[in-house]
Amino acid sequence: MSLAPRKRRVGNDPASTLPVRSYSGAEDEKRHSPRPALSPPTLRSEQILSWSIATGLTILAFIVRFYRIGHPDQVVFDEVHFGSFASHYIRREYYFDVHPPLAKMLNGLAAWVVGFDGNFGFEQIGDNYTEHGVPYVGMRSFCAIMGSITVPIVYATMRESGYPVAIALLSAALVLFDNGHITQTRLILLDAALVLFMALSLLSYVKFHQYRYQEFTRMWWFWLLSTGFWLACTLGCKMVGLLTFLSVGAAVLWDLWGILDIKKGHPISYFYRHFAYRAVGLILVPFMIYLSFFWIHFKILKFSGPGDTFMSPQFQETLQGNELLLNAQEIRYYDTLTLRHKDTKQYLHSHPDKYPLRYEDGRISSQGQQVTCYPHNDTNNHWQVLPTKEIPETGRGRVVRHNDVIQLLHVNTQTLLLTHDVASPLMPTNQEVTTVSPQDDDRKNDTMFKVAITDAHEGEPWKSLAGHFKLIHIPTKVVLWTHPEALPEWAYRQQEVNGNKNQQDRTTSWFVDDIIADGTGNDFRNRTVHVEPKQVKKRAFIKKFTELQILMLQHNAGLTSSHPYASTPIEWPFCLSGISFWTDNSTNQQIYMIGNLIGWWICAVALSVFVGIIAADMLARRRGLDPIEDGIRNRLYRNTGFFLGTWAFHYFPFYLMNRQRFLHHYLPAHLASALVAGSVVNFILVEAVNYPVSVAGVRTRLRPAVRAKLSGPACGVIAGLLALIIGVFIFLSPLTYGATLTGDEVNRRKLLSSWTLHFEAKKTHKD
Repeated sequence: MSLAPRKRRVGNDPASTLPVRSYSGAEDEKRHSPRPALSPPTLRSEQILSWSIATGLTILAFIVRFYRIGHPDQVVFDEVHFGSFASHYIRREYYFDVHPPLAKMLNGLAAWVVGFDGNFGFEQIGDNYTEHGVPYVGMRSFCAIMGSITVPIVYATMRESGYPVAIALLSAALVLFDNGHITQTRLILLDAALVLFMALSLLSYVKFHQYRYQEFTRMWWFWLLSTGFWLACTLGCKMVGLLTFLSVGAAVLWDLWGILDIKKGHPISYFYRHFAYRAVGLILVPFMIYLSFFWIHFKILKFSGPGDTFMSPQFQETLQGNELLLNAQEIRYYDTLTLRHKDTKQYLHSHPDKYPLRYEDGRISSQGQQVTCYPHNDTNNHWQVLPTKEIPETGRGRVVRHNDVIQLLHVNTQTLLLTHDVASPLMPTNQEVTTVSPQDDDRKNDTMFKVAITDAHEGEPWKSLAGHFKLIHIPTKVVLWTHPEALPEWAYRQQEVNGNKNQQDRTTSWFVDDIIADGTGNDFRNRTVHVEPKQVKKRAFIKKFTELQILMLQHNAGLTSSHPYASTPIEWPFCLSGISFWTDNSTNQQIYMIGNLIGWWICAVALSVFVGIIAADMLARRRGLDPIEDGIRNRLYRNTGFFLGTWAFHYFPFYLMNRQRFLHHYLPAHLASALVAGSVVNFILVEAVNYPVSVAGVRTRLRPAVRAKLSGPACGVIAGLLALIIGVFIFLSPLTYGATLTGDEVNRRKLLSSWTLHFEAKKTHKD
């Protein structure tokens, strides 16, 4: 993509240099004569027309996104999640989500501005806003404003890329009149902010690239830092914002590759300087901005909330009112405990039943007592902590500490927890866990476990609730572990426990859920314990940030459960399926998120045509033919190629994801495909490249596309495409705005048989 202003001499004056926007490179310009000069009044009329269309597009965007924005007055689709996050910000209660916090903080700010008190829970789709006095229209309006602003940004990106007004209008209309974008950006969701910041990132990079021959000037720096800022905002909304980073990053690497070319006569220090400045503007500065979003996030959410249990005990103790901070107690030898697995939340359990002699695969077991994990709290979950060293009768010496070696006695059967070098029932690579009688001295070493508290210092007390820990078997070094796969009926379908040889496995952590009794058998609640007032603990921001990032990535990858409206990426460009956002059986109203079918097909065809054009051109040049002028080819490869790369980076990675995927994940890629569509239509209808022209005898920089004039037939084609796009938008709008439709009207709007619309009329078959 070549989008920059270039310094050109005015006449024969070597000292005179004025920036001229070029799209073909100096060698390309020499091959072509300039276009006829345009007078200043013509330039002004072009600019007035362009600004008028941009203004009109913005007004239309606000109209179509704000129309019936108050309907329905009920919770719609993922407003269940993202609306509740806004209420948590207002109440300042900590929550956990797989997405970064920027868009959710903006939604929370909007909610606070319009007077939301945070006392509505957004618990399920269909909950009524009006009955609970929720200012939901104001909250939705903030998202609708961001969705509306995206439209003129798309238009500006095409204009700054040098395309005619009509071509830029077409690309903007593909987003303006898209039913999917409208549905997704007028509700309390994250995508309005995500798509807006992505569009601003692309526009900023286009502007930055225009100044590549005015490097290190203030405007060069402004647009470089602007690109980095909007990239950080994009990533701050959703993790898929990383794909926008990759899109811009690929273009930057291509530029740096060109700068490295020794034929251009630059010293290697020149390349290093460009590399360093881009690294600062597009990596370091965005990273610091991204960090700031989480710093604000942690500062706001200072009270205990529903997200506590996802975090480590050290993190939880930084929250006011947290259960760990209030109720955590030191564990002493001979206390009776219940232990729970950190990830599955099931209790360590045992019962008198034995492992079968032979498993289904023919392997022989030890026939020892079964040790499992059980979801319910009962007395078979009780374990007593026994010392393996001399301890005092009273005092602090009886407290269990980090790295102490202990035994765990199963209270109901009076047997000691044990693991040994026998294959576990479901995983032959792991060790079986069982129990053994305390009188069996020959097996004493096999009952020894070390308590390794996570992130603890030497001598730190072991506490209930407040410390995740691992139980490391002393002789074999395996770690006590469980996993969700259930054992057969002989173990009552309970969860298997075994010895995991990978001590670094993050799923091997446990915590003490409760202290049942002290060493004398008395209820722990009757034990006199001196509890000092506990202050909220401090933890380094970078530790909290790192912990949350890891959890976000892990849980994002874990969203693998099925959903009736999930879809696969191959379906998205063709709008083969949509998402039911909301239905009302009493009025036959529904909101069905689906794209503008004609618009999405135009984009899909344009993508295919562009790839075909490039392939045909490469093949022709291989055979010594030159079917495309160099200037036009340069723009196709650099400008349209950049847009295509952006689409590819926002689309193909979803094929590699195992998580739930929905049609709305395609919206960023669709925006990029709208830019490609405009570029391809321009190539087919115009086949022109902007050149520097003379105004009053002076070579000067012109606004984009002033020179490229569309013919009457070309304008007619674009007008026809716009009419089709608007027509399909209007036809599908009842599904977008939740209007009442009869069964037959629903059937008529089911343009593809794969759409799962509600309230369809039953079809009658005639013999």
